[in-house]
Amino acid sequence: MKMGMKRQLQCFFLLGTVLITFFIICWDARRDRTFYLQTALQTDVTHLKMRQEHRRRIIRELCSANSSLKFTEKLITFDKIPNKALDHLIVDDRHGVIYCFVPKVACTNWKRIMIVLSQNLKAPDGAPYLDPLDIPLKVIHNSTVHKTFNKLWRRFGRYSRPLMHHKLKNYTKFLFVRDPFVRLISAFRDKFVKPDEYFYNMYGSTMLQRYANISKPPDSVQEAFATGIRLSFTHFIKYLLDPQTEKEKPFNEHWQQIYRLCHPCQIDYDFVGKLETLDEDTEHLLNILGLDNYIHFPPGYENRTAVDWERYWFANISVADRRKLYHLYETDFRLFEYDKPEALLHE
Repeated sequence: MKMGMKRQLQCFFLLGTVLITFFIICWDARRDRTFYLQTALQTDVTHLKMRQEHRRRIIRELCSANSSLKFTEKLITFDKIPNKALDHLIVDDRHGVIYCFVPKVACTNWKRIMIVLSQNLKAPDGAPYLDPLDIPLKVIHNSTVHKTFNKLWRRFGRYSRPLMHHKLKNYTKFLFVRDPFVRLISAFRDKFVKPDEYFYNMYGSTMLQRYANISKPPDSVQEAFATGIRLSFTHFIKYLLDPQTEKEKPFNEHWQQIYRLCHPCQIDYDFVGKLETLDEDTEHLLNILGLDNYIHFPPGYENRTAVDWERYWFANISVADRRKLYHLYETDFRLFEYDKPEALLHE
């Protein structure tokens, strides 16, 4: 009996020793893993901060008076910018945020975010929208929904500029940019490859007349598509390069240069995001704003225009026109540090 009890005690002791050892090993592994994750997170945050410092520094350097980049709007002051040209600056006074939206650079989802943050727009039940994806698409791009700098001028007149300066000084200002040529391809795909009545009537029919030698284009985009009449990317590029185009009216916002929409030489942006690093930049920005636990950025589209599509889309564009187009968008390429597309320009 004593011998059996002794063996039981030995078994319990051995089992206890094994469990304690296992617990110690697991605890050390968990502690090491926690330390690793904390270190990795700190390294990642440092990397993201350095990325932002670099992007902002490049803009400041190129906007300086003695830099090699020359363009007309570079040295004008903020107060010399026409009020209409400030219509892309959306303001959220509740959180102290200013967003300059650039079409074809995830602006639909960022506008959703701004609507949720401002709580200016009410859902059918009378409550503010809390989920960005609940907001109807037709509402998102309705200009009456968003509070912009241009609307400040309409409301406060000559008192609006001091108010703008106050907000620019105290609010967090951000924008998102994209490779200029890829943005043009995306704009063309969205507005002319698909049947869009507004863009056909405002721009497409004119392009067909001038660059496709169609003296009387169909009256509607549906009729044009039905008869096989399609605007080509070559026609679109010819339109952009034609000096007559902007003599008649400014570029549409979907192909307007980013620096002309957001004025980075006059506005010191606190955050410069890129579509190419959208997920990382969005998470970083929401963290900076203290909103990462409050709001989630909606998922992007799977058929997003890719950089490696450039060669396909520019195949029928002459090298001479490619170089002219680069010159037209060179300021965006350099300010936002996109590589010059040497292969396209020297084929």
